[in-house]
Amino acid sequence: MKPSSVYETPVPARRIAIDRIEPDVDAGRFAVKRIIHRPITIRADIVCDGDDELSCSLHIRPPNTALWTTLPLTSVGNDRWESEFIPDQLGIWEFTVSGRVDYFKTWHRDLVRRNDHGEDLQGEFAEGCRMIERVIRHGSPDGIEELIWFKNALQNPDGYSAACDPELATLMATYTGCTNETRLEQPRRVRVDRERAEFGAWYEAFPRSWGSAGRHGTLTDFTQHLGYIKSMGFDVIYLPPIHPIGHAFRKGKNNSITAGPDDVGSPWGIGSADGGHSDIHPELGTLADFENLRRTAADQKMELALDLALQCSPDHPWVTEHPEWFYHRADGTIRFAENPPKKYQDIYPLNFETTAWRELWDTIRETIEIWITRGVRIFRVDNPHTKPFDFWEWLLSDIQKTHPDVLFLAEAFTRPKIMYRLAKLGFSQSYTYFTWRTEKKELEDYLHEITTPPVSDFFRPNFFTNTPDILHKTLQSGGRAMFIVRLGLAALSTGNWGIYGPAMELQQAVPREPGSEEYLHSEKYEIKQWNLEATDTLAPFIARLNHIRNSEAALRNNTPAVSEAIDEEFLLAWSRYDPSSGNHVLVVVNLEPHKTRTGRITLRANHSGIKAPTSFSVTNLLTGKERVTPFDSFSVTCTQADPVVVLKLTPIFQVTEESAHA
Repeated sequence: MKPSSVYETPVPARRIAIDRIEPDVDAGRFAVKRIIHRPITIRADIVCDGDDELSCSLHIRPPNTALWTTLPLTSVGNDRWESEFIPDQLGIWEFTVSGRVDYFKTWHRDLVRRNDHGEDLQGEFAEGCRMIERVIRHGSPDGIEELIWFKNALQNPDGYSAACDPELATLMATYTGCTNETRLEQPRRVRVDRERAEFGAWYEAFPRSWGSAGRHGTLTDFTQHLGYIKSMGFDVIYLPPIHPIGHAFRKGKNNSITAGPDDVGSPWGIGSADGGHSDIHPELGTLADFENLRRTAADQKMELALDLALQCSPDHPWVTEHPEWFYHRADGTIRFAENPPKKYQDIYPLNFETTAWRELWDTIRETIEIWITRGVRIFRVDNPHTKPFDFWEWLLSDIQKTHPDVLFLAEAFTRPKIMYRLAKLGFSQSYTYFTWRTEKKELEDYLHEITTPPVSDFFRPNFFTNTPDILHKTLQSGGRAMFIVRLGLAALSTGNWGIYGPAMELQQAVPREPGSEEYLHSEKYEIKQWNLEATDTLAPFIARLNHIRNSEAALRNNTPAVSEAIDEEFLLAWSRYDPSSGNHVLVVVNLEPHKTRTGRITLRANHSGIKAPTSFSVTNLLTGKERVTPFDSFSVTCTQADPVVVLKLTPIFQVTEESAHA
């Protein structure tokens, strides 16, 4: 027996069902991420009982407006419908889809069938007239005269010709209205970001190490070296905290508990009598120096990314002004940060569960706003996974309502689902497990996971080869060739990548102790002297990688990396293919580069369209060498000196008499 509610419903039962919306993140709970001025394709399964024809629509709403724009959805077969739009504003867009039974379209379809079978059509013409009358009664007056003409025409001997006039179909579709239309219960959201959210090369540097003769460098010193960073093709310069550094419990060299009188401390021990998160370390310079650095970088087409580390040294002004913002032990003292067995005596973590949480949250929001007014549009967020999810959802949304061009990179080396949750909450980019993916199969799997839906709809990876905290064991023992391999992997497989320099290009590889990923004499605790003129520097190779990224459409448009079959177990091969330009880049890396290795590749035919080419014109983008190779007999050799091979493939199709005639 059916539930009584079925019989009590005041309107007819809905005949339309909408399923499998794409793109979609958790049934609309979170926004999909896309880039401005690039087409967004919306797809949905829209079905109806019986075999009536449907009319389906896409409805989009730009940021900061109440008006919806309606576009037609097109059937692509098997009850799948799609359409696309190109966003021209940054911020949160909304979209929904709708479907309705199109009685006129169904009538016209059946009319054609009846005519083809020689049936009498007078009854059908009468039904068509009734449909037109209903539209005239309830529709807009704009099309009434034309509709009346078609109604009269249906009653003439040549009624069939009038019924098949495309103008009648257009009028009926325009003025029928949305009676019994079914829409999604919840519109979906799309966060539209600027291109830098998806594509950029990052360079991390400590300005205090860019002085001369081992003295404490300044922002002015660093500004004078921007040309060096630009020469390698980087887009974003990420600065670790540039704020005053505390003295209480300051760490010494190599993270020693006791600091000497000349030890400069960790930049992440933020705050002293000279100020806190809104201020600049006096030894680095002034706000005017910072503005000069920012402007000089912008003149060279680079942006500054500022570190956002929500923690304080014991000397931070907030500790005395707002002790309620911190965790307290049973004896009343403030608790320092710990990640057992690691201890960070120079850092007090903020307590986001304090009863004064609203004041704390608002102060952090105001601090970020200060740096935004100073021209900062990118923030790298330190350890966001140690702060509440609700805080990030509120903060990121609130900032991007008024500053939709501001980007946030999540430095969250934590469990995968926490990383993904942070990305869903609004982080523009995310650090990843790339550093610890070293084997062929795990690299193939990871690349596929993070560059294809559903993950790629909300998660944008940023592949860092190294950080001040992470010197992976492969770099410790792999020599120059392994540095090249990791650089090639990071730069050529995703849209965003980065290095901690000059440690990377100068191939710093000595750990603090065996089994550690910490650098010996880490720059986190002391000033370094970098020899930027070293003869064995990898700076030219890095510059070449960034040039390739920017010149090849498949890389510049951040198309997903697709693994290719290769018969050598230590060679990893992947393609990046841009269908709009036909640009095809094939990358092969030797994961154990101490030995020359050759592998035969079986390319996926669909990279170049339905028909496989007969051969390829191949250009090595690192060496400039060119050759022609058969499509079905393709081999690549990686030597110890050149463990990364980057090939541009241009398909060659054999011209036969038959194809030439066609």
